[in-house]
Amino acid sequence: MSDPITHECGLAFVRLRKPISWFQRERLDPLWGLRKLYLLMEKQHNRGQDGAGIACVKFDMPAGESFLERERTAKRNPIERLFDEALEPATRMSEEELLGADELQLKCRFRLLGEVLLGHLRYGTHSGRTGSVCHPYLRRSNSESRTLAMAGNFNLTNSRDIFSKLVEYGLHPVGDSDTGVVLEKIGYFLDREHTHLEATMGEGSFLSLQGKELGIEVSRQIDLARVLRRATEHFDGGYVFAGMLGNGDSFVCRDPAGIRPAHYLVRDECIAVASERAALSTVFDADPREIEAIPPGHALIIKRDGSYQLQQFAQALPLRQCTFERIYFSRGNDPDIYRERKELGRNLAPRVVSALKGDLDHAVFGFIPNTSETSYLGLIEALGEARQRAAGDKIFELVQRGGATREAIHAALAGRVRSEKIAHKDQRLRTFITHDAARKDLVQHIYDITRETVNPDDTLVVVDDSIVRGTTLRESVITMLARLNPRNILVVSASPPIMYPDCYGIDMSQLGRFIAFEAAVALARERGLAGVLDEIEAKCLEQVGLPNERLTNQVGALYGLFTLADLEAKVAQLIRSSSLQWSGGIDLVYQSIDGLRAAIPEHTGDWYFTGEYPTPGGYRVLNTAYLNWRRGAEGRRAY
Repeated sequence: MSDPITHECGLAFVRLRKPISWFQRERLDPLWGLRKLYLLMEKQHNRGQDGAGIACVKFDMPAGESFLERERTAKRNPIERLFDEALEPATRMSEEELLGADELQLKCRFRLLGEVLLGHLRYGTHSGRTGSVCHPYLRRSNSESRTLAMAGNFNLTNSRDIFSKLVEYGLHPVGDSDTGVVLEKIGYFLDREHTHLEATMGEGSFLSLQGKELGIEVSRQIDLARVLRRATEHFDGGYVFAGMLGNGDSFVCRDPAGIRPAHYLVRDECIAVASERAALSTVFDADPREIEAIPPGHALIIKRDGSYQLQQFAQALPLRQCTFERIYFSRGNDPDIYRERKELGRNLAPRVVSALKGDLDHAVFGFIPNTSETSYLGLIEALGEARQRAAGDKIFELVQRGGATREAIHAALAGRVRSEKIAHKDQRLRTFITHDAARKDLVQHIYDITRETVNPDDTLVVVDDSIVRGTTLRESVITMLARLNPRNILVVSASPPIMYPDCYGIDMSQLGRFIAFEAAVALARERGLAGVLDEIEAKCLEQVGLPNERLTNQVGALYGLFTLADLEAKVAQLIRSSSLQWSGGIDLVYQSIDGLRAAIPEHTGDWYFTGEYPTPGGYRVLNTAYLNWRRGAEGRRAY
């Protein structure tokens, strides 16, 4: 993805099922759980670089000592900062001291050492960039079972409606951010759960428990699935929430359409959850088949005693798992994702050959950025197999004609698919200067090129995983590649054109910034079809007051006027900078929707390509995004 966009956050959760003293004795490491949390977060650092946070619950702490701790930061290298602080006391202890200290001493000395550990990596789609907006969020109480720490990977399309609902309950929430309203709504129903249990077991009831005994029994019987059923009843969006109570109960729940990912691993000594399966597999040396996905509309609920259940809290919707997880966001070492990305590249091969008019002898293949490498490998494999088949056909003809000499066979086998490491990204270069001219100059140097890999009569084919705004292609990549002086540049996108806003975790809510939308609008105006823009606006306005279930996609009428080839040709024009001195041609090939679905059949969440949203709120976001564009509104959020 040439254009960096902010996207899904990352979750990491470790629940020890053995006492810390067991890890001290059996693993010779009382900090084992904390180190596993660190590794889970590091293996998912691709999911969040705006900040990070960790929280822990400590069992059996005496009165006067904290039972829940949290630390957050939005400074550079946030994971390292957090764990340097969390593990710092170990630098002042000998191995004998570490292994000889009793459990309570360790928990008092290491502020973030506990039996339940929650980590979060933040990629902000809303709010600021300070530590105060990093997860986990806390709802504090001096009662352990009423104290709640929560972190999530989510966006809700109707957080303002939920805010209003909280006001109806008689609460006074501060701020209407997704995380704040979710925390308050779950906290509200957690309080209701306490009230219900206290009424059924307290004084005057059958059990007539009081004081500490009542508190212990209420804590033991809290039904987190019931709390989540009530709290999430009106949620519209994609989400995974992880929460832990101060009493040691915890949960991880997943949205009813399965939009956001969550995987879990159960071992005798621990239960671990992460956004990405590959992280769990690597950190715990687990066979991927040992790791399960939390089913949509279900919560993994872990009680204080270490027992766990998957419990349904919401009626499942048609499964719409996010395809961008597979194309770009998740790390590619998951075996399924690796195969899918290669298949995306393979599915592009026929269209690439067509764009080259069959001339592979004068084509050089590369990729930008690094996340595109696996699709590039799939494309190279498919093209190599095509060349082998063509060579086989030539040799068969020679045999049929009786001309199969050694020289003729060698000639038929000559040639290869030419692949080169065309560009190298400078990971340390930061384009933080705000002055536009200076920033553009810096952007042009993000990639270093390998000179003398391309001849003047070659077409340079560059695979990208997706194209969102096209800005980096226009301002940096094309300018940089042109220095190699190819005859033509062919940009190949492993994903279809992004035509619609996302509202379930990815920061892609400004419709006017999508280069595919820009291309469609330009084509409409060039071909005398601009009236459709007014018609779409009128229909979007008609839907403003309608209930969500009656909303439909009106923007699709614009894209319906053009073929994929039309959009490709116009986008190819738009990614050419007006200041580019190189005179060669630029072409572009997108993945087709059919090619996408064939490569990733289990993940059907493709609304940013198709406009087919998994929840009603998605269509309201689309309408709002279009109206914002027509009005020239610059706000990031359409929901």
